[in-house]
Amino acid sequence: MLSQYFPNMVELYPELLKSLWETFFMIGISGFFSTLIGIPLGVVMLITSKGHILENTFVYSTLSKIVNAVRSVPAIILFAALTGITRMVMGTSIGLKGSLFPLTIACIPFLAKQVELALYSVDLGVIEAYTAMGFSPFQIVIKVILREGLGGIINAITVSLISLLSFSAIAGSIGSGGLGYFAIRYGYQGFKQDAMIVTVVVILLIVYLLQGIGDFLARKVTH
Repeated sequence: MLSQYFPNMVELYPELLKSLWETFFMIGISGFFSTLIGIPLGVVMLITSKGHILENTFVYSTLSKIVNAVRSVPAIILFAALTGITRMVMGTSIGLKGSLFPLTIACIPFLAKQVELALYSVDLGVIEAYTAMGFSPFQIVIKVILREGLGGIINAITVSLISLLSFSAIAGSIGSGGLGYFAIRYGYQGFKQDAMIVTVVVILLIVYLLQGIGDFLARKVTH
């Protein structure tokens, strides 16, 4: 029955598995480095915003403009614009390796903004109380903001990873590998409709998996 409705997938199954692994690799590596940079960047934007513990209009305005500027550039244009820098950093601007740097750059500002928005939910009254008790800004960030906002941070990471999945599909359309490349090469260019359908279904399953894990972890840390 499957061979009747998906006649090309028996032959393409090894390629599908390879593309799936490449997608997880891109999301995993880029997501890891985006998280390392994006969360601290989001925290800095929060605490330097108006009325917060380290209010600094210049720092916040500068970071906010950079983040918003990068976020506003369509991913495929950003990848093209970063070709020279990617080649210097990664040694190549093509293939799986060449996709990691632009994917990370595309995800960092998105995650940073999501983290900043999520941490605004931490009650300023609680922060002021800890400040009155003599806690330093660093202690407040670690012991209050990050602890109280952990559920929001997990949700921010989840949304960012799902966006990173879409970025990786776009990167695949210009030859980086992964499910995007599989869909373009075999589904679109190869006129194999079943390959395109299977790719869409697999991407949807990954989205549901990421969202399910993120929701579960967010609930665990907030209860």
